[in-house]
Amino acid sequence: MSPTIFMIMLLSLATGTIITITSHHWLLAWIGLEINTLSIIPIISTTHHPRSTEAATKYFLTQAAASALILFSSMINAWETGTWDITQLLSTPSHILLTVALAMKLGLVPMHFWLPEVLQGSTLMTALIITTWQKIAPMTLIYLTINSLSTTILLLMGLTST
Repeated sequence: MSPTIFMIMLLSLATGTIITITSHHWLLAWIGLEINTLSIIPIISTTHHPRSTEAATKYFLTQAAASALILFSSMINAWETGTWDITQLLSTPSHILLTVALAMKLGLVPMHFWLPEVLQGSTLMTALIITTWQKIAPMTLIYLTINSLSTTILLLMGLTST
């Protein structure tokens, strides 16, 4: 991958994270998460090896499923409450689906099986980006919805992940 293309991918990665961090609307947060996912895929598959292609595919499928759950959770909440505001998460099914989706995005214990396999198929720098930068946006969504989510379950998932 040329340095120019690599820099464009890193800039789009930063843009997706910034969009998610600064949004208070579920659709914008989802768009930022999708930009993050789509910009890391070429970075994962820079080495032309079957393991990196497999890692990119696993990463894409897992993150797409988690993004779909986030979008579904926000649609259920918007249907029941009439608002797309992130801080107005009032529906119980939305809480559960959002917790599952963010656990998938973060690679927390019940949904963590994709993370070691993706890290094995990627380079050290890519693994560093996946395990640090890619976690900023979902952690921001947890921070914005912490009043609605179950703190006990989040702490339990965090402790068992360590």
